[in-house]
Amino acid sequence: MIFERRSMQSNLECFLDCTTPIVPSQFLPKTALMNLNRLWHPWDRETVEYFTLGDLWSCYGEWSAYGAGVPIILKNGETVIQYYVPYLSAIQIFTSHSSLNSFRAFREEVDARDGGIRDSLSDSCSEENENDKLWRWDGGSSEECGHDQENSWHLSDRLGHLCFEYFERSAPYGRVPLMDKINELAQKFPRLISLRSIDLSPASWMAVAWYPIYHIPTGRTVKDLSACFLTFHTLSSSFQEMEAKEDTGSAAHRKQKEGEEGIVLPPFGLATYKMHGSVWISDESGRDQERLLSLLSAADSWLKQLRVQHHDFNYFTGIRNR
Repeated sequence: MIFERRSMQSNLECFLDCTTPIVPSQFLPKTALMNLNRLWHPWDRETVEYFTLGDLWSCYGEWSAYGAGVPIILKNGETVIQYYVPYLSAIQIFTSHSSLNSFRAFREEVDARDGGIRDSLSDSCSEENENDKLWRWDGGSSEECGHDQENSWHLSDRLGHLCFEYFERSAPYGRVPLMDKINELAQKFPRLISLRSIDLSPASWMAVAWYPIYHIPTGRTVKDLSACFLTFHTLSSSFQEMEAKEDTGSAAHRKQKEGEEGIVLPPFGLATYKMHGSVWISDESGRDQERLLSLLSAADSWLKQLRVQHHDFNYFTGIRNR
């Protein structure tokens, strides 16, 4: 799908607009409002809008298969459509303690029914040593690992408990598009599809790497179009409730114009790689440059607060041994 750009919209703004998901949403029944974590949802509201992670991933289905088309205006005034494919770069999901307990109870029931045979994921988590756990926290990949993980990665009640994380470390040519990676991970961790944004703590987030594949019309070699992007998105309804009051960005304009219903998930952070020339910083007022610096700073601050080593972010920003 190619989105029509607004007049006076810069190339950077257009990219962020075209790659921002608008997730189909649902409304929580009033009878369930009292069950919300008040640390994460302190507002007294008549209705609470949320989405499932499965619906979020569906937004990336077409982009994963064909690329997201972004209209780019070149320096000579010509417009080309550059396509970018999304790849899951990183994700951390934090939930409440009660959510973890209910999931463990479900797994124990399944294990008992299957003769007490644990799945390979549980085996790998229980058998790894402390050094392995530290390595996985610092940039490997891991999934829900039972009470050992809870003791190792116990955070405050406000942050919640880390129940899933994944960090991509492969070279770009060795990766599969985001939707394929999610389907692969969901086979080991089904809740990657069923969890709702209201179940997640404000610390839950993901990063998506966008790599260019081709542009139309073809036959042009435009060095500026080799730029790659890393967008950071929150996953919890806690932030969405605050952002809803400030829903005036370009993605919100797209939502209104195209009549799309759902929750807009604009990036709160951004890192770039191979961004050369003036194609991406074309705003003479300096607004693009300010936004790039602001989004980069926000991403860096987020990772530092969570004490996360993010391979792609370090590579994009030139940090090799952080």
